[in-house]
Amino acid sequence: MWLLFYLNMKHLNFIGFILFLFSLTGSLALPTKLQDTDDHFNATQKFINENTAYLTIIAVAQYVQEASFEEVDTLVKVMMDYKNRCLADKTLPECSKIANEDILDMICATEGLPQRHNFSHCCSKADVARRLCFLYNKKANIGFLPPFPTLDPEEKCQAYKNNESFLNLYMYEVARRNPFVFAPVLLTVAARFEEAATTCCEQQEKATCFQAKAAPITQYLKASSSYQGNICGVLMKFEPKVLNSINIATFSKKFPKIGFTDLTSLLEDVSSMYDVCCEGDVVQCIRSQSQVMNHICSKQDFISSKIKECCEKKIPDREDCIININKEDKPEDLSLRAAKFTDSENVCQERDANPDGFFAEFTHEYSRRNRELSIAEFLRVTKVYKDLLEDCCNKESPPDCYHHAEDKFNETTEKSFAMVRQECQRFQALEKDTLQLHYLVKFTKAAPQLSVEELVSLSEEMVEALASCCTLSEEFACVDDLAHLALGELCGVNENRTINTAVDHCCRTDFAFRRPCFEDLEDDTSYALPSVSALISALRADWCQAHSEDLQDKKYRFMVNLVKWMPEITSEERLCLFTKFTAAGEECSRVQDPEACFRPEYSGIKDSNIGDESKVANKKR
Repeated sequence: MWLLFYLNMKHLNFIGFILFLFSLTGSLALPTKLQDTDDHFNATQKFINENTAYLTIIAVAQYVQEASFEEVDTLVKVMMDYKNRCLADKTLPECSKIANEDILDMICATEGLPQRHNFSHCCSKADVARRLCFLYNKKANIGFLPPFPTLDPEEKCQAYKNNESFLNLYMYEVARRNPFVFAPVLLTVAARFEEAATTCCEQQEKATCFQAKAAPITQYLKASSSYQGNICGVLMKFEPKVLNSINIATFSKKFPKIGFTDLTSLLEDVSSMYDVCCEGDVVQCIRSQSQVMNHICSKQDFISSKIKECCEKKIPDREDCIININKEDKPEDLSLRAAKFTDSENVCQERDANPDGFFAEFTHEYSRRNRELSIAEFLRVTKVYKDLLEDCCNKESPPDCYHHAEDKFNETTEKSFAMVRQECQRFQALEKDTLQLHYLVKFTKAAPQLSVEELVSLSEEMVEALASCCTLSEEFACVDDLAHLALGELCGVNENRTINTAVDHCCRTDFAFRRPCFEDLEDDTSYALPSVSALISALRADWCQAHSEDLQDKKYRFMVNLVKWMPEITSEERLCLFTKFTAAGEECSRVQDPEACFRPEYSGIKDSNIGDESKVANKKR
């Protein structure tokens, strides 16, 4: 359900985590819930006692991504000792701390660790300032890390069977490459990987088995990372009311029966949840997620008729059930339009009395009535309405002005629909590789400062969005929301992320219109172009040196370099060059002396070809 910005509180599969941390933290009272039976408590407590090492690895690897496995493993041993002491005697002074503070204390107290990995400045701070410093220190672009270690299936299985640290090492590598993913998701990934290893290591065709099992695990992690990173990016870059608007639209679309008063009460818990989850406080994150679900189940008669069976399930099954339940049917007595926002004579007075509450209620009413739209579109319409009233309420007769609001809403939505139609038409007309090249060129021209890996990943996400959505009945909402996710990854999570003036403007100015802003972006002409020889060097490096990736990856990387080298040539000229160079590269990869391919005398890439094309490019610079 991650495709549509639905309630992404799905990942509570390890709610027992909180029981262990509560047992260490006297300052956090363990709430009593009907679902927390003795059997449930014992089962989750057993799970936690078996997975304390994982939890420590996740926390440390996400905070200090550069730390070696040996350094992380040392802190795991410290945490295990701490756990045993506190379970034996909870009255010890150190056992009254909040768990997240204990982890940061341990990181900062490890001799030489802050200095080796450049976070001494965070350790010099205290409380909230220290937590935020560690949060802002996280890096989504993991190009500074070595490639993810891979093993032959037979070697992998031997390591799994004979090495107790193998799964810890896997968790460490995954966690430090996904620094903004919430810990319960990573624990789910670890559990699924262990299940895959247990199954596949008993099979004859181990490689085939691992390949089949890895795909859904990778997709689950990628989807979770994308959604959670985007939501936290919104919270960090914009006012909390923007995230509140997203949550209003999300809940109203999924549960249209919910009244505005009940929704407002629920959103207080939801807002608290994202505050602590995005800050990185794992204990409070899980507790808040559980509180949101308890809130929903306590008011199910006012929210949805479809969640009764879900709410009777035990934690964590009820969370998965609620999130995956189909959308509630729209109430039959719900009119097509909320007349109070366009027909009332007192609109301006109601707006002035409580602006935030007024526009929040508008978003709620519009979202529950127009469920074919995307979450982003609901926010766009709200922004259009807000701007319209800003103008109308200063006129002599405001009602005459805002009575035509629906026309403005339809105009805005039609522009968004046209953008999606064009993208889906392009998807239907082009082969997948050609479509990815289109977006690769588009993103590279707008943000040439990004690494090749980021640009390729962004183009892949756009193609995947179109492939997933362009055949669905809710095509528009699906494409628009997934494209918003991709752009959110480009913009990054941390508020200090900067790319170039135009891209930064789109990322930070108006969340609702972020996508139309990117659609209208012009090429970045301020980028310092690499030399002509840089392109040849890049081509030589790709085709003359051994690489594990396939030929398509080399072609994508070359296209990025080509766009950066010659940003102003026509698409026809670019395609011509791309075809010539990649064909020559393929030929060079098969000859005995591939370096010879890149000498002028070699017939595959004639000097005149390079010279003629480079002259064209240089004239256009």
